[in-house]
Amino acid sequence: MSTLDRLAEKLAEDTMKAQKELENERLFVEVGSILAASSQSLEEAYLTEIRVRMAEEKARKFLIKKVKDARAAKEDAQDTSE
Repeated sequence: MSTLDRLAEKLAEDTMKAQKELENERLFVEVGSILAASSQSLEEAYLTEIRVRMAEEKARKFLIKKVKDARAAKEDAQDTSE
C-alpha cells in the first residue's frame, strides 16, 4: 500500500468518526476541499475511500434491516399458525 493510499484511508476513517460525533454528514466535502487546494492526488484517493465507506455503511444497514424484517415475518407466521 502506498503512502498516498495509507494517508487517504486514515483520513477517511477519521472523517467518518468525526462526522458521526459532530452529526455532520457532509464534513467529508469540507475536508475534500482542503485537500483539493494542496493535493489533487490525495483528494481523489480520499474521496474514493469516503465513497466506498459510505456505500458499505448504507448497504450494511439495508442488509441488517432485510434480515430483521425477514425474521420478524417468520416469527409472525409461526405465531399465527399456533
